[in-house]
Amino acid sequence: MRRCLLLFATLFFLVVGGCQRRDASPDQSAPVAASEIADLGGADAEGMCAEHGVLEAVCTKCHPKLIRIFQARGDWCAEHEFPESFCPLCHPERGGRPVADVAPDEAPANGLRITFATKEVAAQVGIETSRALRGEQATVILATATIVADAAKSAHVNVRSPGVIRAFKVDLGTKVMKGTPLASIESAVVAEDRARLRSARARAETAGADYEREKQLHDKGISSQKEVQAAQQAYEEAKADGAAAEAAVGLVGGAEGAGVYNLVAPIGGAVTARNFTVGSLVDQEETIFEILDTSSLWAEIDIPESQASRVAVGQHVVLEVDGLEGRKFDGILQYVAPVVDTRTRTIKSRAALDNPDGALRANMYARAQISVSSAGGTALVPRAAVQEAKGAQLVFVALAVDEYETRRVRVDPSDGELVAVTAGLEPGELVVTTGSFLLKTETLKESIGAGCCEVETKK
Repeated sequence: MRRCLLLFATLFFLVVGGCQRRDASPDQSAPVAASEIADLGGADAEGMCAEHGVLEAVCTKCHPKLIRIFQARGDWCAEHEFPESFCPLCHPERGGRPVADVAPDEAPANGLRITFATKEVAAQVGIETSRALRGEQATVILATATIVADAAKSAHVNVRSPGVIRAFKVDLGTKVMKGTPLASIESAVVAEDRARLRSARARAETAGADYEREKQLHDKGISSQKEVQAAQQAYEEAKADGAAAEAAVGLVGGAEGAGVYNLVAPIGGAVTARNFTVGSLVDQEETIFEILDTSSLWAEIDIPESQASRVAVGQHVVLEVDGLEGRKFDGILQYVAPVVDTRTRTIKSRAALDNPDGALRANMYARAQISVSSAGGTALVPRAAVQEAKGAQLVFVALAVDEYETRRVRVDPSDGELVAVTAGLEPGELVVTTGSFLLKTETLKESIGAGCCEVETKK
């Protein structure tokens, strides 16, 4: 079995303008990458240990021989019996992987110590701090949205029977009520149906009279029962023909002549489209009008895949719409899709919006804020306390007047003065607000040796 090669941190000192940077003390040993010991025991460096939730190559439960290695480096969590740098219980955000494997190579390491040369220097810098509050209030998820029509309150109107458009009775933008005539359509099929209806009614009237006469003759003993039954059958058939013809004619709406009928609005709303011209021959498949009831609309929201687990039906949504600055629209999530869009990697959700004054229009773009409950242990910090460096989000925790520690954190999106930190920081800890940018520059590799602080560097 091949022996693994342990890489130890290199101690170095850089002194510029009275500032020093030095490596961590022995109890702050550097994190180990999986690649350093991937060969130990023939473990797969990419696979995860399903039983213990850490990378298989460095699972000390499966490979007890690794314990002494991590203990010798000072990287050991005695409480959970895992290496401290990626203990799945102490650092769930690392997914059971060594920090060197999950963190951007250029980003400042978690737990990096920054110490000013003297307390006087720290005072001159003007660093200010604020205590992280417990997140008992709601946080928000930010997403993009599009205003769309409510499918239950929109209609595409086509002719009930093929024919020729003889006249339009409404124009674009006209507000209509259910049943309002929209256009006059002349149809040979309708003319035929109405002629058939008149014929069926006449036959039914005649057959009814014959049936009554046969019954009277049967009562006098002149007509047989068989003749009465035949007259009754003819009468019922004539009535059935009449009912069928009446239904066909009734389907097309009100009449304006033998073959002309009115195309009417199936719902109330505004006419948003009118197609064809007078004299056009149209069929049932062709849309003549579009009607939209804008008293309420939908907001179709694209939830980022990373936030999908926090979104649920019933959550409150506030929308700010492009072109309507200064106004906000409230809604409630009524639908969250069970699938992820493979192209955009988002989850579709919908919220109903009241639009009594018609200010909202279909196809407008909007920005949505979905209120979600803060998870237990969430810390609220001023926005100025959070810095981003090389793809990692950081806050700096004050350990003393002249000493600070870098923390990698996970932050929820927010547009308020406070942001919610959901991992990497506990409520009650003291974080740097004014001066956090200065501390960030001290932790970046390209600034080493150019600052005024002493930094414990991990390799």
